[in-house]
Amino acid sequence: MFENFTKTITKTSGADIVTVVGGEGPPLLLMHGNPFNHLSWHKIAPRLAKDFTVVCTDLRGYGDSSKPEGGGDHSAYSFRAMAQDQVEVMQSLGFEQFYAAGHDRGARVLHRMCLDHGDKVLKAGFVDMLPQHYLLNNVTRQWGKFSWHWFFMTQDAPTPERMMNADPEFFILRKLSKTDQGTSFFGPEALADYIRCIKNPATTHAMCEDYRATFGIDLDMDTADFDAGRRIDNPALILWGEKGGVGRNHNAAEIWSRYATNIVQTATVPSGHYLQEECPDETYEVLSGFFK
Repeated sequence: MFENFTKTITKTSGADIVTVVGGEGPPLLLMHGNPFNHLSWHKIAPRLAKDFTVVCTDLRGYGDSSKPEGGGDHSAYSFRAMAQDQVEVMQSLGFEQFYAAGHDRGARVLHRMCLDHGDKVLKAGFVDMLPQHYLLNNVTRQWGKFSWHWFFMTQDAPTPERMMNADPEFFILRKLSKTDQGTSFFGPEALADYIRCIKNPATTHAMCEDYRATFGIDLDMDTADFDAGRRIDNPALILWGEKGGVGRNHNAAEIWSRYATNIVQTATVPSGHYLQEECPDETYEVLSGFFK
């Protein structure tokens, strides 16, 4: 995987970020979701690298990136802190402006990036994510049951960490088995690496700090921006899996219209939540077409 990419560690002002770079052309940053690392893009990044300089990272706290202390308010795992990392990674590579796509948590990082560093992002692709400001202000029984890990992982330390660390492989496989297919569509090497990473107690703690920040400081930021009428105006793609929770339970295009003023494309692929691993061909075609 990523055979023609160069892997380095990028030191940002707040973390050490695993960075892989490959290809030629306009810069395209790809950010993964929970509980993954940069390998979640392994089925489509090499193809995108034919037309773009593709940059994939491990978000802080995930994969083999560093795992700083979250702080009393968990702000070190806010999407603002994560977005700052990614902007600094791109600057270190000489890219002051770039395309960017994020899946799941990575899309939340991208949302904050567009608000805090809107001039940096030329186009933004949001993959199977709805803004947490909407979700946490419109909690339903159906969504709460489907997204149970949100409410579990946001509990005070050390409760979720100790329970996850008791059998981390069971936890990650249970979380990833959202459909009858289970984990069958994940690449074996990538899945093994996700399991390797979550067996590190520092990773499980960082993941929980990410979710604690979402329920606290991130929601505070989002509420202030939303109440002030701040929306992202970057050209945006809203892409989701038609069989996943977003596709089955929500009107994604309508919800996103409350948070973004320049949605230029909406699209679906016939997958659940993990689009780029379950339907890589269709996901590649949508992303490639949008960024080209």
